[in-house]
Amino acid sequence: MKLPIYQVDAFSNHLFGGNPAAVVLISDQWPTDDVLQKIAIENNLAETAFFQKRENRYQLRWFTPEFEIDLCGHATLASAHIIFTELHDKGDKIYFDTVSGELVVTKKEGLLQLDFPSRMPEEAIMEKSMLKAFSIKPKEIYKSRDYMLVFESEIEIRELVVNSSMLSASDFGKGGIICTAQGDEADFVSRFFLPGASVFEDPVTGSAHCSMIPYWSEKMGKEKMVAYQLSERMGYLECTNRGDRVLIAGNAVTYLKGEIMIE
Repeated sequence: MKLPIYQVDAFSNHLFGGNPAAVVLISDQWPTDDVLQKIAIENNLAETAFFQKRENRYQLRWFTPEFEIDLCGHATLASAHIIFTELHDKGDKIYFDTVSGELVVTKKEGLLQLDFPSRMPEEAIMEKSMLKAFSIKPKEIYKSRDYMLVFESEIEIRELVVNSSMLSASDFGKGGIICTAQGDEADFVSRFFLPGASVFEDPVTGSAHCSMIPYWSEKMGKEKMVAYQLSERMGYLECTNRGDRVLIAGNAVTYLKGEIMIE
């Protein structure tokens, strides 16, 4: 079995920025889940996306090196980028069928725009042992799929130090921890951490914005916003609140393409 593979830097307009994702095309029979998981482990990126065309739609799945995940923004953006640029899809919309339902990616003003479900977080309590892992105390704590910690300012997000060992030792389960605040130049900024994962700080996390967009939209009274994810690689996202849906737009750049050979 030979599988085309691509690597894409998502939410960036230049190489070595944004969040790298592997994208694998399944043209015939799907490999077993065990093989898909091993490919994700071998790639050793935050996510590997697998997609297969079915008439005018695509089935899409995402795997971290640890497990299959229910929603991933940057790997969806990367998959759409490959379909448009390498598979030369002539339309301006791509329809994905996923475990999170139908996801649509649209070409819009030079960007690729994701249409994702909104995940408004609710007030929550985090265990004191987990909070001790953060060098700065958040002013508010929320949770949807991920915990969301709200801080006073962008400088706190930039200067935040997180003890990965303390978090990884906790019984955390799936999901991650969003750290966010109002931005100085952007409307809001964030960083995203995954306790126990091979990539502890994710460079740019589209799915985390499914919670931040409705939260900040309500707080700021704005429908359209710009967001920066303040990782070392940086990410730029144009965000729109649509009630039960959120729109997340960004760029993507192809880094490499090749072939996986499986006996």
